Amino acid sequence: MVRRRLQFVNRMQILFLLSVLVFLSTLSAQEEIQEFKEENWQLFNGNIVEHLGRKSLTGSAALKNIEFENGVIEFDIAVTGQRSYPGIRFRAQSRANAENVYIRPHLNRISPDALQYTPVFNNEACWQLYNGDGFTSGIDIPTNEWVHFKLAVSGSQARVTIGETDTQTLKIDYLQHGRSKGSIVLTAPANGSAWFSNFKIDTSATLNFETPHMQPTPPGLLTDWHISQSFKYTQIDLEKTPEQQGIHDIEWQKVACEKSGLINISRAIQRRGREPDFVFAKTTISSKKQHNKEFKFGYSDWIVIFLNGKQLFNGSSPYQGRGAAFQGIIGLFDSVLLPLQKGENELMLIIGETFGGWGFMFQDAKHVAMAEGMKKMWESEKVFTTAESVLYDTKRDVLYVTNFDQFNVGNSAVQQFISKVSLNGEILNLRWVDNLNNPLGMTIHDDKLFTAERNAVAEIDLNTNTILQRHIIPGSFFLNDIAIDDAGRIYITDSRKNVIWRYVHGQAEEWLSGDAVLDPNVIYFHNNKILFGNSGDRSLKSVELNSMKIEVIARFEKG
Repeated sequence: MVRRRLQFVNRMQILFLLSVLVFLSTLSAQEEIQEFKEENWQLFNGNIVEHLGRKSLTGSAALKNIEFENGVIEFDIAVTGQRSYPGIRFRAQSRANAENVYIRPHLNRISPDALQYTPVFNNEACWQLYNGDGFTSGIDIPTNEWVHFKLAVSGSQARVTIGETDTQTLKIDYLQHGRSKGSIVLTAPANGSAWFSNFKIDTSATLNFETPHMQPTPPGLLTDWHISQSFKYTQIDLEKTPEQQGIHDIEWQKVACEKSGLINISRAIQRRGREPDFVFAKTTISSKKQHNKEFKFGYSDWIVIFLNGKQLFNGSSPYQGRGAAFQGIIGLFDSVLLPLQKGENELMLIIGETFGGWGFMFQDAKHVAMAEGMKKMWESEKVFTTAESVLYDTKRDVLYVTNFDQFNVGNSAVQQFISKVSLNGEILNLRWVDNLNNPLGMTIHDDKLFTAERNAVAEIDLNTNTILQRHIIPGSFFLNDIAIDDAGRIYITDSRKNVIWRYVHGQAEEWLSGDAVLDPNVIYFHNNKILFGNSGDRSLKSVELNSMKIEVIARFEKG
């Protein structure tokens, strides 16, 4: 009896120990705390020290024995506020190629890019090429105390959270190296400006990021490019094409154009030393006639433009090249008139780089994007201020065009108007209805035209083209578009207030607001539902009038 009891106790002890071991192994697999010691970290100009009561790393170090793909990385960081760029490189295939997230403590609270995600290609940190949504964010962190830093990575997406909060600081929808894996490196100067502590990693975390929005693609991009091998500044003449200066051994290679139109040269070519590097780039433009055509372009850091062998433009935009605050961020900010010949035209560029991102982009400035199956029938004269919206009157077979004046918003001394246009583009009456306050969206109900003004809805008689009355929307900020349901209830989007108003029997109410309504724009009534376009989250949504159920119908590019 005693023996059986001892066997039972022994079995229970063994089961308990096995349970503890399983728990500990599970904990280890899910979340590993990587103490700062040389068995765990390979130091690169770094030291393990005591700081603010903790064992810490100052400088840079790589985590040993890890090939990181997906998971959650957390650590604490302390900064003095002086200029430095502490952060983390992850999925690093080498020192030359990695994803990189870092903070700029000296720009804390004052800059929208104090937190940056910057991909590294061929040892080039391309922060001038990738900026704005999905790449940069402002931060507000204290100095000389520990601040929590969390990086969650899954597939081609990542999320950064700074501080003890559930609110994401930076949402990265498109990691520029795509789905990859590699090492983890904490990076900071070893000058007493930044420290890391409490590093831990969880490679089994379940992460469910929402499907990212479509990447915007500007219309009219020039995407078919070839680039040469690189040349040093002292090797070429920046005022001549390769043929004009006797360079005949060009090794042309086709390069990929990103959805934004960016040609990131660093994806294809690695720079050599600190002396500026240059490449030649070329493409062909076909023209049905001889004429001047405007093209927009962006570049980093130098550009020379040739068309059919003739130099037309040269410019420079390096970091601080136009003043101490100049960043040299790339974008379609400049334009040039190209004197196109009938037939094939060779566009040749010279693109130079010092640091921060090596690339360029080109766009046909007058290109009009049309969906497949659409055909241009006519184009109006340039007589409108801003043709904000167009409405078709099925009864009268005409078009109405609201004229928005962005330069006189809030100026009561200047009035705006609605134009009347035929279906073949003839301006029937430019100021068909006058004395309006920057009208935007329109709709027709009971043979009357309703249009959203700045803080009211104007009701217009279609037969006499006179304003019958104005329905004031108290508390509105920027009324945009308008819809009316079968019962005659008026719905108006307020883009700046993130509200959809409803106007019934002379009373206005905030009908819909909250997280689902972010910069609402277009609105339409259909099948007992209100459909509205959200610029804030780039989606088209529907609201069922009886249940108020909201559904996402479609998602769009930014625009």
